[in-house]
Order: sequence, then structure tokens, then C-alpha cells
Amino acid sequence: MRLKFPEDEQKQAVLLDAYAVIDEGISLAIREDGRGLACRKGCGNCCRQSDIPVYPHELAGIYRYSAEKLKGPTREVLKGRLKGPIGGCLFLMEDSCLIHPVRPASCRQFNVFGKPCEEGEDPFFTRRQDVLTPKREYTLRAFSLVASFYGIGSADPLAAEEIIHTRALNLREFDRQGLARLMERHGPERPNNPLSGHDPLSGH
Repeated sequence: MRLKFPEDEQKQAVLLDAYAVIDEGISLAIREDGRGLACRKGCGNCCRQSDIPVYPHELAGIYRYSAEKLKGPTREVLKGRLKGPIGGCLFLMEDSCLIHPVRPASCRQFNVFGKPCEEGEDPFFTRRQDVLTPKREYTLRAFSLVASFYGIGSADPLAAEEIIHTRALNLREFDRQGLARLMERHGPERPNNPLSGHDPLSGH
């Protein structure tokens, strides 16, 4: 199911369309595999890995979601975490993802079959056969949808993939201060005050 934010659909449309394609491919791959997923709500083992790839267009969505959607105690927890170092993913709180609706494709696509992961285990290396292999054609379609963010045409999905891959970052090493400033200036209590002068999903 495609995620929707009716009040600012135009700002998020490209990213949400891309995630809908990614999710469709994941669902199909899981059905075709036929095994039961070990992943369950409250399991945050993969979120503690040292390398969580994220693309700039995904970070833009995370910035906007964090600044405009997070409310109450959850918002304050994240703002506090942005001020100092923390092990694992900054957005993991009590084995739940604070930004789950806009989590990166790498998080969406990392699914494990069979038994749950051991503490500290990276099943990609310990039992690769139990880790879902994403359907590449869906990933390519998603890259094509966000190609304009990088100033490239979407006619050639392979070219878009190659360029976008070179922009990958580690989610644990993004600009925390930048997000902290954004969250200080903007919030859900000001829905009619968009991120003026900073529209991350437009690439500016």
C-alpha cells in the first residue's frame, strides 16, 4: 500500500511513489520465496549494524518527516539524540523505528527468513541463504522515479542506478546538526508553514 500524506502530497509524491514500488517488489519476493519471515515487530537487530545505506533523496524524506510529522515525546527524544553520539541507528528507540513510514530502501528490503537473528548477528554474512534477495527490476523502477532529484533523466534505469549508487551514505553518519536546526525551525504545530527556503525533496 502506498503511503499518503494528503496535506503535502506534492512535496512527497516522488519519494512515496518510489517506496511504493520498492514495497511492491518486496511483497512479491516474499510470496515467491514461500518461507515465513523471522522479522517481527520489536526486533531491531539489523538497525544496530554499522552500515545502513541511505541515498540523498531518502535523507530528504527523513528530514521532512522528522521536522514536520514527529510529535510529542518522540520528537523530543530524537532532538535530544541529535546532540550527541549514539550507537546503532539514531532513529531506533526501544526496538521501534521512529521514522518507519519513510525508512530507507535498504531497511525495507532487508528481510530474514527462518529463525530470528542472534544478538549482534549479521545474517547477510552468517546465512546469506536466509536473507531476501530484492527484485532488481523494482529497485530500478524506483531509481527511475527519483532520477530527477539528481538532475538526471529517467529514460535509462541502469544509468540512473549507477549514478545514484555513487551517492549512497551511511545513515549513522548524516548531518545531525542540519536536522536538529530544521526540527527547531519547523514542526507539526505549524502545518501551513512549510520548510521555506529548504525543500529537500526538490534537491535545493
